[in-house]
Amino acid sequence: MKLIELKNVTKVFDDGRKKIEALKETNFSVEEGEFVSIIGPSGSGKSTFLTIIGGLQTPTDGKVFINDSKFSELQEKKRAAKRFEEIGFILQASNLIPFLTVKDQLQLVNKINKTKFNQKEVESLLEELSINDLMDKYPSDLSGGERQRAAIARALYHDPSVILADEPTASLDTNRAFEVVEILGRETKKKNKATIMVTHDERLTEYCDTVYVMEDGVLSKK
Repeated sequence: MKLIELKNVTKVFDDGRKKIEALKETNFSVEEGEFVSIIGPSGSGKSTFLTIIGGLQTPTDGKVFINDSKFSELQEKKRAAKRFEEIGFILQASNLIPFLTVKDQLQLVNKINKTKFNQKEVESLLEELSINDLMDKYPSDLSGGERQRAAIARALYHDPSVILADEPTASLDTNRAFEVVEILGRETKKKNKATIMVTHDERLTEYCDTVYVMEDGVLSKK
């Protein structure tokens, strides 16, 4: 089943003097349980591509479907609600809130989604990520790898169908980077997510099912 699908999607920026084709016409899909990576140089359109899938930008033309829903055509309020429900984001910086413990970060997800905190689910998730003993720690008490694993826990906690990871290992050393990507791959398979990871590090693609290259707004399979 396709959890992500783009049909004839383009993105053009117009600053009044010239038009910039950040994303040329793109057709793309990711199945459940599939871990995809996007590589390419800076400025090639990778981040634009990811933010369009995540509903943070709207395409100039074409349609984005998330879990069979016409995501890109929703009004902003409904798109934001769908984004919270269906998509988990993992960024280069873990973006953990500094004054909240790991447990508090997950409780905030409950508050946003208006759901009840599930202690057993949290314990199980943190145990899978090998940070169950860090539940009451603040981000400043964690290593870089631990912070990213906490960010992965936060992204997975509300059980989204789609995971979007934008350079999630850029601030980590090599061993921690491989560890984080291995976790992403494992969780994608185990929970039938559709995961897209943007990365500059081609070594990490060995954990991915499919690798695409983005260059000058053109996406092609490697």
